[in-house]
Amino acid sequence: MSELIKVGMADLKTCVAPDSVITLGLGSCVGVAVVDPSTKIGGLAHVMLPDSTAIKGSTNIAKFADTGVLELVKQMEALGANKSRMVAKIAGGANMFKFEGANPNIMNVGNRNVAAVKDVLKKLNIKLLAEDTGLNYGRTVTFFPENGEFHIKSVGKPDKII
Repeated sequence: MSELIKVGMADLKTCVAPDSVITLGLGSCVGVAVVDPSTKIGGLAHVMLPDSTAIKGSTNIAKFADTGVLELVKQMEALGANKSRMVAKIAGGANMFKFEGANPNIMNVGNRNVAAVKDVLKKLNIKLLAEDTGLNYGRTVTFFPENGEFHIKSVGKPDKII
């Protein structure tokens, strides 16, 4: 029987098919799903912020794009995945709030998270196969390493599979 493993905010988990991983309430956060299709070892990171160097004293490496994605890959490799075969899908990075007069580049954490995640994946030579990012609504995502499907649910929107 397969297990559905919950990934909290600023958290990451790995699994081996037929198990799957789920995270709730991605707003400006980004869900990063990575899989080695050969071994069916996968994982999901719930990234809250783009850059760990911007906040002093944080010990939660899963919280940041630059450290969380690296840790997810490291944990998958420890289970037997091969980085050269890994592929990724991402969702989230919404612009949930509008602030009058605020600098949009500073306030739009969602766009910055998406850009940071893409940058890390590119540096690791992990191909980004699909994304459902941006706009102004939250998402709940479930990732199935068995077939690579990334299921996305949003209130008032049709369910999506990427």
